[in-house]
Amino acid sequence: MPVKLSKAEQEEYFQYAHQLAFAKKSKEKDWPLIFSSWMEAASAGHIRAQFYTGVCYDGGLGVEQDPEQAFAWFMKAAKQGHMQAQGNVAVFYRNGEVVEQDHKKSVHWLKLAAAQGELEAQADLGFAYFYGRGIKQDSEKAAYWYKKAAKKDHVMAQYNLALCYEYGHGVAQSDRWAKHYYQLSAKGGHESAKVKMKQKRWKGK
Repeated sequence: MPVKLSKAEQEEYFQYAHQLAFAKKSKEKDWPLIFSSWMEAASAGHIRAQFYTGVCYDGGLGVEQDPEQAFAWFMKAAKQGHMQAQGNVAVFYRNGEVVEQDHKKSVHWLKLAAAQGELEAQADLGFAYFYGRGIKQDSEKAAYWYKKAAKKDHVMAQYNLALCYEYGHGVAQSDRWAKHYYQLSAKGGHESAKVKMKQKRWKGK
């Protein structure tokens, strides 16, 4: 019968692994030890450890890669409100990996993560609204969520928001704002935005 860890002990296991994984400058990480420490805390109910256990299974870090186990641990953390885990669960449902593809379930988890400020989820939720995937198509709500992520320098959201302004989807058409967000996205490295900024239309605006 497994030993039940106290909250303090769970946190100790979690922080020890977190220190090994992220605080050490060495490129050589002891991933088996990191994984086992997170697993100890995760099995006892530590939410962040559950998320990182999922990350290890997802990336094959210290353990054999196992998408099913990754999804299971992400779901455990997601159900308890872990923002990034919710976003990851949404991606599994969107892509139909391990689980049957279900855009409605994907949107459900995107909404939860986006409401907590998860940038990828905000950008993906904007995309879902724009194309009506798993939810009723709504250009205004798409632009709203693109703006949320764009303000925090999410380059894809900036690009998509620029498109909204260029063509007047969900926002009042504005070349000025379109150029503004194309510039930001291009500066962040988005290749399509760089192409846009080379077009004659945007010169001198």
